[in-house]
Amino acid sequence: MRIIEKAGIPSQLIWGYLGVMIFMMGDGIEQGWLSPYLVDHGMTVQQSATLFTVYGITIAISAWFSGVLAEGYGVRRTMALGLLLYCLGTVGFVGFGMPQLNVPVMLLTYALRGFGYPLFAYSFLVWIAYSSPQQQLGRAVGWFWFVFTGGLNVLGAYYSSWAITRFGHLNTLWTSLFWALLGAVLALLLNRSKPARQPAGGSKMEELVKGLTIVREEPKVLLGGIVRIINTTAQFAFPVFLPMYMARHGFDTTEWLTIWGTIFTANIIFNLIFGFVGDHFGWRNTIMWFGGVGCALSTLLFYYAPQIWEGSYWAVMTAGIIWGALLAGYVPLTALVPSLVKKDKGAAMAILNLGAGLPVFVGPAIVGLFIGTAGEEGVIWILAVLYVISAIIARFITLPNNAKTLHQTQPEATIQPI
Repeated sequence: MRIIEKAGIPSQLIWGYLGVMIFMMGDGIEQGWLSPYLVDHGMTVQQSATLFTVYGITIAISAWFSGVLAEGYGVRRTMALGLLLYCLGTVGFVGFGMPQLNVPVMLLTYALRGFGYPLFAYSFLVWIAYSSPQQQLGRAVGWFWFVFTGGLNVLGAYYSSWAITRFGHLNTLWTSLFWALLGAVLALLLNRSKPARQPAGGSKMEELVKGLTIVREEPKVLLGGIVRIINTTAQFAFPVFLPMYMARHGFDTTEWLTIWGTIFTANIIFNLIFGFVGDHFGWRNTIMWFGGVGCALSTLLFYYAPQIWEGSYWAVMTAGIIWGALLAGYVPLTALVPSLVKKDKGAAMAILNLGAGLPVFVGPAIVGLFIGTAGEEGVIWILAVLYVISAIIARFITLPNNAKTLHQTQPEATIQPI
């Protein structure tokens, strides 16, 4: 346990981290191939983008509620609610929507499924924010994004590339229920730690309202939420159109899933690295230079790599790994934003979680709106410019006395248990 603590993981939450990873693996099974599958079976790119956009809207709503519900009603209850909604949505989507590609049913049930994982995973972030020593908070949230992304984009991609060749696409989607339930058992049953938080003095409705009023009390929290939106917008835009783009340059679905999974293998490794980097180089500095500027340049490199190197698999893989690594430069944002407030960290996390959920809507929406007029190249440039904007915004998210991290502004931060 001492090694775990030194690595930055609160030892009492180790089962929770593992449970989140397994749950997100189930959620990420279809991410890399669902859009091309739907297009191959008769839907247009715009229809596919609409499905992901509606899905993203419910994820954004759920992400915002996750912080304040965890604060007002308890982390465990909120996570259990997320599991229930995820399972109901999955049964409806796979059982009634997908077989005949019934678009209205698919929109409704995939939207219901979207409420699930933010309530489950992002509520756990509130648990981390209140249970981690401030001097280790950057590393603790780095580990969260390690398991979150490792499940969603790495294990989900690699598992699905194996499963769809053996079970078929629909049966692979059914197995997501097993992984979600297994993750919930680990996080909610085996994890015996009691969530810690600041004592709540008001009603539960007041806790929900704080998720909105916090941006008036501390406008920098809103800036952090905007940066968080831009952070992963490209991540959710890419799967809508890049698989088809890559196919035209000689990469089949299996190769694309391998590239996508490897990108986020690099990402989860650098989630940890940038947790340490942020604690030493400064949270804001890491976000601006490695996240904003780095992602702007590597987004363009990833897109143009198949053209520059004429479909070279390893050139595209390398460019993707660079983008995935620099995407982790935003990790310290999860430490920076809650540290802007002394209390009501759940409300601050609600804004950050909303920013984490909105890209699932914003990314496909950008594709749907602009791919018809600007084309794939135009969409890529829009995404690159957004990264530059995020770096500029991050410049104004400052801690007191322009400190690099919170523990430089105060000698010791304490957590009040329930």
